Amino acid sequence: MNRNRISVLVVDDSEVIRMLLVHLIEQDPALRVAGAVGRGDQAVAFVQANPPDVVLMDIQMDGMDGFEATRRIMETQPVPIVMCSAVTDVYAVATAFHAYDAGAVALLEKPVGDSHPDAVRLGRELLQTLHLMSEVKVVRRWARKPQAQASQPPSSSSRIQFVGIGASTGGPPALQAVLGRLDKDFPVPIVIVQHISAGFLPGLSEWLGQTTAMRVQIAAHGIEARPGHAYLAPDDFHLTVGEHRRLRLEKASPVHGLRPAVDTLFHSISRQCGPNAVGVLLTGMGKDGAQGLLAMRDSGAITLVQDKATSVIYGMPGEAVALGAASQVLPLDRIGEALQRVIQPHSYPKALP
Repeated sequence: MNRNRISVLVVDDSEVIRMLLVHLIEQDPALRVAGAVGRGDQAVAFVQANPPDVVLMDIQMDGMDGFEATRRIMETQPVPIVMCSAVTDVYAVATAFHAYDAGAVALLEKPVGDSHPDAVRLGRELLQTLHLMSEVKVVRRWARKPQAQASQPPSSSSRIQFVGIGASTGGPPALQAVLGRLDKDFPVPIVIVQHISAGFLPGLSEWLGQTTAMRVQIAAHGIEARPGHAYLAPDDFHLTVGEHRRLRLEKASPVHGLRPAVDTLFHSISRQCGPNAVGVLLTGMGKDGAQGLLAMRDSGAITLVQDKATSVIYGMPGEAVALGAASQVLPLDRIGEALQRVIQPHSYPKALP
């Protein structure tokens, strides 16, 4: 019977946390604990001897930490690795996002005991993520050779006013890959909806700012979007684009059960910018963003969708492709290049300091 269940290796240097995680995982009839160890080097040895379907990895451990253990596993016996971090301060969470640099496929807030008010939510997110990430059979690094057979990304002579990006599961490293291809003088503001657990957004903003040339910040109501800046939708607010390049935060009803929603952002860009915009839909579960991207394409905007081969989860991109919402379907490493191509140097003056 166990052979059909998803096997999970639990790695945490706290015996109490290990017991909590083991108990939580064993409550799910589709999961089983293949082993539980307390050190990074033990995790590497376990995976080499008996690869599980997915690893749940702590970050801070004595001796070999979770980053190094993840790198070693990815070099020797690649398996999907989900890393856990306790949300403390923005800099600690920003450091945790380097899990993606090491090769992890997801980063989660560490579950807590039953008495904590967030226990049910965090446990549910953990189990769902283990299910999803166990299906990522080949854990990919984003740096890869360009695919010569792919067609050239579309070009545009229109005055682009905004770039909108939507992402969910697997989104943080995908965002880093896209923004990392753009220089600090990118002449158009970028607005982003990334579905992410509450409390992780400031760390994501800090990490993207550290690892790309873009000026990354969490959007605030009423501010004017500036070239060379990337604005992330804050927790529990829809982000929209208003007149005069002003950003708006709204508490309207969730869309697809989500707030912020990619569809809400894309529809606002379609209304305000028409053909003078670019929409980008990256990896993610569900269908958020597909209808909004179609509205952008129908209004004449350029719409780019991440391909299946480089998506961790092909839900949102796949829905967009099925609707005919994509001007171009591209591997992740070519989306930044496509943005550079379609944004004309004269669209806006260089970014202000």
